[in-house]
Amino acid sequence: MLTRKQLDLLEFIHKRMQRDGVPPSFDEMKEALDLRSKSGIHRLITALEERGFIRRLAHRARAIEIVRLPEALETKGFRPMVIAGDAPPPGPPRGAMDVEAAGALEVPLMGRIAAGTPIEAISHVSHHVAVPGSMLSGRGRHYALEVKGDSMIEAGINDGDVVVIREQDNAENGEIVVALVDDQEATLKRFRRKGDMIALEAANPAHETRILPSDRVRVQGRLVGLIRSY
Repeated sequence: MLTRKQLDLLEFIHKRMQRDGVPPSFDEMKEALDLRSKSGIHRLITALEERGFIRRLAHRARAIEIVRLPEALETKGFRPMVIAGDAPPPGPPRGAMDVEAAGALEVPLMGRIAAGTPIEAISHVSHHVAVPGSMLSGRGRHYALEVKGDSMIEAGINDGDVVVIREQDNAENGEIVVALVDDQEATLKRFRRKGDMIALEAANPAHETRILPSDRVRVQGRLVGLIRSY
């Protein structure tokens, strides 16, 4: 069990890595937790590492990796915005649309995406789903995919969820993306670039991270929202 300060620090680090792709500095952590000195941050970091929630990487500045999140943060609201609802009945296929800042909009559901072993690339529209405009990040083309598999469960993404994706061909380290491997297989994973290699990280210890040459991986979009049916 984590103390309140340990949980607050882990949440702060997680949010900053989701936003920026890198962890915050110790000064930023100290300020965020309203501590008087960085020694308190060092103690909290050590406690989180001993409990298996983070890992410090040697010989690298600000090198903190989140290994897992406690249930309190998983349920508190990770990362994409989640709305509950049922998928609407199939309708006639239409093309993806430019999104606006507000209001409910429809985006095309392109089929299934693997959160596990990559599946055949998705390229067809099965029907459309309505999402709130606040879920859609900026202007651009968005689409939705149904998740198949359990490799992203520790990121709050379950089998059967519908993920909302903003179409783009680049990503920052730590972002969850739709990645196309060898122009044939599509998968939903956390993206990390390491030199000329790209790591596609699962959020489930039962699944291994795939490390591939960058010329074998193309980013198809970034996760911005999630729809869960109950």
